[in-house]
Amino acid sequence: MQLQVMNSPFNQEQAELLNHLLPSLTESQKVWLSGYLAATQSASVASTPEAPVAELPTINVQPVSKEVTILYGSQTGNAQGLAENVGKTLRGQEFEVTVASMSDFKPNNLKKLHNLLIIVSTHGEGDPPDNALSFHEFLHGRRAPKLDDLRFSVLSLGDSSYEFFCQTGKEFDQRLEELGGKRLNERVDCDLDFDEPAAEWLEGVISGLKEAQGGSAAASVETPQAAVESEYSRTNPFKAEVLENLNLNGRGSNKETRHLELSLEGSGLTYEPGDSLGIYPENDPALVDLLLQELKWDPDEIVKVNKQGDVRSLKEALTSQFEITILTKPLLQQAADLTANPKLKELLSAGNEDKVKEYINGRDLLDLVRDYGPWSVSAQEFVSILRKMPARLYSIASSLTANPDEVHLTIGAVRYNTHGRDRDGVCSILCSERLQAGDTLPVYIQHNQNFKLPQNPDTPIIMVGPGTGIAPFRAFMQEREELGVEGKSWMFFGDQHFVTDFLYQTEWQKWLKDGILTKMDVAFSRDTDEKVYVQNRMQEQSKELFEWLQQGAAVYICGDEKHMAHDVHNTLIEIIEHEGGMSREKAEEYLATMQQEKRYQRDVY
Repeated sequence: MQLQVMNSPFNQEQAELLNHLLPSLTESQKVWLSGYLAATQSASVASTPEAPVAELPTINVQPVSKEVTILYGSQTGNAQGLAENVGKTLRGQEFEVTVASMSDFKPNNLKKLHNLLIIVSTHGEGDPPDNALSFHEFLHGRRAPKLDDLRFSVLSLGDSSYEFFCQTGKEFDQRLEELGGKRLNERVDCDLDFDEPAAEWLEGVISGLKEAQGGSAAASVETPQAAVESEYSRTNPFKAEVLENLNLNGRGSNKETRHLELSLEGSGLTYEPGDSLGIYPENDPALVDLLLQELKWDPDEIVKVNKQGDVRSLKEALTSQFEITILTKPLLQQAADLTANPKLKELLSAGNEDKVKEYINGRDLLDLVRDYGPWSVSAQEFVSILRKMPARLYSIASSLTANPDEVHLTIGAVRYNTHGRDRDGVCSILCSERLQAGDTLPVYIQHNQNFKLPQNPDTPIIMVGPGTGIAPFRAFMQEREELGVEGKSWMFFGDQHFVTDFLYQTEWQKWLKDGILTKMDVAFSRDTDEKVYVQNRMQEQSKELFEWLQQGAAVYICGDEKHMAHDVHNTLIEIIEHEGGMSREKAEEYLATMQQEKRYQRDVY
């Protein structure tokens, strides 16, 4: 209830102060205050010259801050897109909002904040994204300040098929509480399909902020989505026509790498080098048929595929709407409620975490159905426990400036055998075996501000991208050629064999010849008795490479995170340590500073 000046004994300023204060009080504070007012009134009535009134403590009423700081830690751009749109929504609710990457935020300003929202993804094996590393380290270090005046909330993005699901968000949430912060709204952990939980989290945050301001707790919030000019987005993908689909590898190669060219004509979609393309693939029809046969369900049965009540035939739902090739622990736990099989419940019992992890690894929904039946449930009940089909993100291998209305991808076909069955990558094998020119794919642009060419075109660049990691650097070179950039550039590329696996070889040789590319070092691991990788070539060129770093070069790494990117990272530290005459600690600080300055960027998966 708001105080009205016209029918109360308070002036405008007093009424505003009371309206700020009263809704924010806890029950115990209200009881204390009523007792304080009663005591003041009694003392005033009873006071005589012989019995003076004792001095009572002064209450300083401070209006609750409308300033909100949103910090994001993002590897692929999802957390950043959410943060920017949460900021727009809050500004529409008349809050004063600052949105920033954790790497751009000065940690010493943390103690000045009153309202903090953290939106962060988890990367790799439970690690913070690259642009959250320094802030995460500060917050968990001894220099982190007490935050008794801070109110906060955390939105955590992750993938439940990984062991350390949403680990970074959980760590931020726990640490802010340890430092004295109070939650505006409980942490929400989002799986790959994050739109609805993110919207619910934001609704809770706005309610918390408004309650503190003395306003209504009700808040109507639209689902935050990535900001794009086009009508097409992650939740409304564009059906892009396939223009070309080629195998880049030569005859006799152990690999199959597809070069895919798609038309964006009429979509309004735009992108920059360093961005990614999201594709919503379809499951292998043969795997869907096996699943239906095993469950003995009618393929034409109609099932709901989302909370909005959209329906599909069961076969179509299993083909295009749901993930059937990856198992997660939450899926196993829900499946255990659907089957009477005691073995599944035993697997999920306390203390069996390693066995669960071992079972999940390399198995799919067909394995689960075969191993832990019978499934005496309806098709609707069964599909209701499945995750929505997640999009696959691929680094864009083209420049829009050089290829108007087109987007190019470099996709390695994934095939392997495990647990007695051949397995295929969902999207990569769709592209290599079933996708023809003239077909369409549902796509959207995933903007990534964490992997961008330097603003100054004269800045030297060093690119490290073995295998399909070459993709964004083809985009970089096309863009630089189109714009006439003259800054130095150096490419490190590696694969198995020179003759069959040198991806885009003629293009790279032309860029070298024309002086658009300054240097190129290649490593073909299977052409020599001793395997040679990109990091070995970097070591061989360590003196010149360090000179480039000292000249302000920006380093870019794209490709496999677990092995290649880890090895290249350590090699860079060793080169800086040796050539710079530094200790290991100083070399690590040097590379961390480069990261802060956006001179060390990674697009790893």
